[in-house]
Amino acid sequence: MVMPAFIGALDRKLLRDLWRMRGQVLAVAMVALCGIATFVTMRGSYEALLSAQQAYYERYRFADVFASVRRAPLNIVSRVQAIPGVSEAQGRVVFDASLDVPGLDEPASGRLVSLAPDGAGLNRVHLRSGRLPGTLSRNEVLVSEAFSGANRLRPGDTLGAIINGRRERLRIVGIAISPEYVNEIKGNSFPDNRRFGVLWMDRDALAGALAMRDGINDITVTLAPHASEQQVIAELDRLLAPYGAIGAYGRSEQLSHNFLANELAQSRVSSTVLPAIFLAVAAFLIHNVLLRLTTLQRAQIGLLKSFGYSRLSVSLHYMKFALLTVMTGGMGGIAVGAWLGHGLARLYARFYHFPQLSFALSGFAIAAALSIAALSAVAGALLAARRVVTLSPAESMRPEAPARFRPGPLERLGLQRWIALPVRMVLRNLERKPAKSLLSILGLASALALVITGQYTFDALNEIVRVQFRVAQRDDVTLSFNEPRDWSVAYDLAALPGVLRVEPFRSAAVTMRFRHRSKRTAIVALPPRRELRRVLDEDERAIDLPPRGIVLTRMLADTLGIAEGEHLEIAFMEGQRQRAETPVVRIIDEPIGMLSYMDARAMAALAQEPLMASGAFLAVDPQSQGALYRQLKTVPAIRSVSLREATLQSFLSTVAENMRINTVVLVSFACIIALGVVYNATRIALSEQAIELASLRILGFTTAEVAAMLLGQQAALTLASLPLGCLLGYGLAALLSELLSQDLFRIPLVVSHRTFLLSIGVVLAAAAVASALVWRKVRRLDLIEVLKTRE
Repeated sequence: MVMPAFIGALDRKLLRDLWRMRGQVLAVAMVALCGIATFVTMRGSYEALLSAQQAYYERYRFADVFASVRRAPLNIVSRVQAIPGVSEAQGRVVFDASLDVPGLDEPASGRLVSLAPDGAGLNRVHLRSGRLPGTLSRNEVLVSEAFSGANRLRPGDTLGAIINGRRERLRIVGIAISPEYVNEIKGNSFPDNRRFGVLWMDRDALAGALAMRDGINDITVTLAPHASEQQVIAELDRLLAPYGAIGAYGRSEQLSHNFLANELAQSRVSSTVLPAIFLAVAAFLIHNVLLRLTTLQRAQIGLLKSFGYSRLSVSLHYMKFALLTVMTGGMGGIAVGAWLGHGLARLYARFYHFPQLSFALSGFAIAAALSIAALSAVAGALLAARRVVTLSPAESMRPEAPARFRPGPLERLGLQRWIALPVRMVLRNLERKPAKSLLSILGLASALALVITGQYTFDALNEIVRVQFRVAQRDDVTLSFNEPRDWSVAYDLAALPGVLRVEPFRSAAVTMRFRHRSKRTAIVALPPRRELRRVLDEDERAIDLPPRGIVLTRMLADTLGIAEGEHLEIAFMEGQRQRAETPVVRIIDEPIGMLSYMDARAMAALAQEPLMASGAFLAVDPQSQGALYRQLKTVPAIRSVSLREATLQSFLSTVAENMRINTVVLVSFACIIALGVVYNATRIALSEQAIELASLRILGFTTAEVAAMLLGQQAALTLASLPLGCLLGYGLAALLSELLSQDLFRIPLVVSHRTFLLSIGVVLAAAAVASALVWRKVRRLDLIEVLKTRE
């Protein structure tokens, strides 16, 4: 390489070293690229989501507190407005109706929400197309963007709906979104945009259809600055209790916001933990490269110091080597991360409906990415630079003292006679350099661990689907009623076409308290004999619900800080609004939701109410599904219909699809890192043993035999790293399981044999590719040149 004259001597040496070691430099740079790209993608997507959320909430005035009642007079709004800490209150009418959607065989459900005059007030809508419903028209509606897109609805189309027992024909006049429904979620399920949507109507039209012209059944509130949400909620519950309130709650418990908050929390974790792991591997690699370089350039370091270069300048020379290598990968990582981030933003735009959502790489993200890359380079170079500082010129000029070889385990046990000479040489090299061997094993194990971690989410996803939708839930259809019905409604449902089995259930809104902790949730009461909805123990065996006491999911128990045997205070938010205590009989693991279970008669006794049903699980003959769906569309008492397979597909198309895309990217990066680690280790071994290998060639060994010794040594290290890599991978999976689990669902810690075997296969394939690249180097080995110089 010809260097310009204005470049200093050390810098010219630096460029020559980079060019001569370009293979290893590229391997380290690619690892850094993967780490920085992961950080930029996740951090940029997090910032895009957060920015879109904050702007949307502020501009369209998303409420802070929500409360529902059975029916309250209009003047209750002014009394709510007078509560200390309330900035603004708005009353409205909300109703869940069964919908008949053109082109959809099964029944759908929609949430009808009244609009404030001129679309003002809280939770404003943003029109995507069309216009607002007319004030004099009683059947015009806006339809949510997700629901209209899933069902291909446009302004001018009509929907059938059962409102207050009457069949209505609703005409779509516009498509809209609202900050209240960034995700359109029904109950504790996942978004199912095909079968659940939000519709907005003129306030007078909806109130008239529900015979509620002088009343409301829903209140939203914004808080004054520095107001106490907890105090406002407590006062709001006291004021609304006579009107059948089921408990006010803050924004953090609002379903759409909670779903989005979980995504933001996961993005924040992903943008810190995963890049940190990747860049730790990059630091490890740069340390190995510089350690090897400073060892081989020992004499050169002595010469530089003897010519007057200070320890600091020589140390900075090698620090520049690390910085240039890692920062090159870092700059590429920023470009790749920005490209991936734009793709991820487009994916988010399909799930989260904002007026505008676009990926924008902030100055903070770029500065943070470059700083992280620089820190990883410095961290990897520190120990190697320390060797440079401590070497005196005289000592550097002398060759290293020859290693003192002693009989190893093979010789002491007398096994050498049974082992071929090449194998003996490989084993002796490994046992006589234990520190280097352990470092190589650790690097290879880290690569395997990253591949396992990348594929772990596939296993977790499959486990959630299997346990929740195949083992625990066995119903075909779940019905929810507008009002709790007598338990005998099961006999009426059994007479519907195609119904093979009916299991009613009661779902009651409650507030649970244990010491200073509380949680607004629901108790699901099930019949003693059941097959369609099973409550499982840790061995996936169905358990019997106790005649007294309650069963909590692990996430709910951890939130409340309660253990088995302790008593839980329960405040029912409907019916007689009883308060009672009951023991926690058992705590179970469920991957989805934060629920609790009781025997139906036990809960009826605790709530001091008759045996009632909020809905029912149905097993249905597949041949009669069409007839059943047509009849369910006409039943006024049914608020919503959920299909197990549809819920599963909804889960797979929201959380699961996002997880899959992220996982594919991470697995790809992990494979690149595995290749980089293996190639780096093999290439360093070739450089360190070049003289030995050349000497063997002079003594008559063939190129294949020499290569076999070198690659055999790397094969032994690779095989030795596999158990440690599997253990590290399982540990990283456990860490991610803990960090990524949220209120909506828990990530189970399940790593399948397939994941272990596939990950091992990836590392072995990377070792094979790296060996092929090194084999080319061995074939081109210049024997005379190698024997003339330490390089």
